[in-house]
Amino acid sequence: MSLVSGPGRAGTTGLPEELRLVIEPHVKYIQSLDSRRDELEYWLTEHLRLNGLYWGLTALHLLGRPDALPRQETIDFVLSCQSDNGGFGAAPGHDAHLLSTCSAIQILVMVNAIDELEKKGKGEGGGKMGVANYIAALQNRDTGTFAGDEWGEEDTRFLYTGLNGLSLLHLMDLVDVDLAVQYIMSCANFDGGYGVSPGAESHSGQIFACLAALSIAKRLDVVNVDKLGRWLSERQVEAGGLNGRPEKLEDVCYSWWVASSLTMIGKLHWIDGSKLTQFILKCQDPENGGIADRPGDMVDVFHTVFGLAGLSLLGHPDLEEVDATYCMPKRIIERVLG
Repeated sequence: MSLVSGPGRAGTTGLPEELRLVIEPHVKYIQSLDSRRDELEYWLTEHLRLNGLYWGLTALHLLGRPDALPRQETIDFVLSCQSDNGGFGAAPGHDAHLLSTCSAIQILVMVNAIDELEKKGKGEGGGKMGVANYIAALQNRDTGTFAGDEWGEEDTRFLYTGLNGLSLLHLMDLVDVDLAVQYIMSCANFDGGYGVSPGAESHSGQIFACLAALSIAKRLDVVNVDKLGRWLSERQVEAGGLNGRPEKLEDVCYSWWVASSLTMIGKLHWIDGSKLTQFILKCQDPENGGIADRPGDMVDVFHTVFGLAGLSLLGHPDLEEVDATYCMPKRIIERVLG
């Protein structure tokens, strides 16, 4: 992808050396994450282990190093997180949840190992159909939204992850997509944004979830593009970064939530891509790798992947192109979904 400096584009030419994207330190940082088992933080974040693997693997793909993690060990770990009901927990022994189930599917798709589900599949929760049935059972057939697990908490994030996982398995017909779309439409606010549920405050993260779900359902036609585009573009602050709501601090993760949403509605050029690029690059640790939420803070894999994904949306020449709906390499989504 060729780049043109200016609003909506990365414009990497002319950046000072300290603001260049460092590839190898980021790769080594991600590779090191599973070796820190003697640190308390490793065990305190066990509830994010499968999500973290998805974040790290996606980041490595965007960095052009998809083989930097051992493939078979990755597959074995993912399968070890599967419950008898077909869903996946955050780590072995954890209860199944829709968020970790979606991450498991995304990981297996990225390492081209969905067929491994069939090899493992035994009983009611086995194989692709077992995973898909677990997801489908979480849809509220009265409202169209999804719960995160058997305990019933509902959120537009879960609606998106449900459609995400089912679409990658080619089993969307197991749920009522039209009812899900109607639910998203009921979450639209006067400012053009979307919240976690009808009447809830607009938030950049929830806007992404709703737009991406509509994108998967091929129903972006129901969005008030101009009104939403204005709200999203106003999330850019003077420092160049983006925030999740008015009057909040900028945060690297919104480089994804906001920029991906603007990409889906064709309004990415409504923000200054050069300023956003510089903000993200200021948040990276050029020596040890990783990206933080803001300059000078501690890095983590969550902000690393969404910082890189934001740079990819902006057309950074050193990164693979990301799909704005799935936050996965675009070439993989094209291979799987056509």
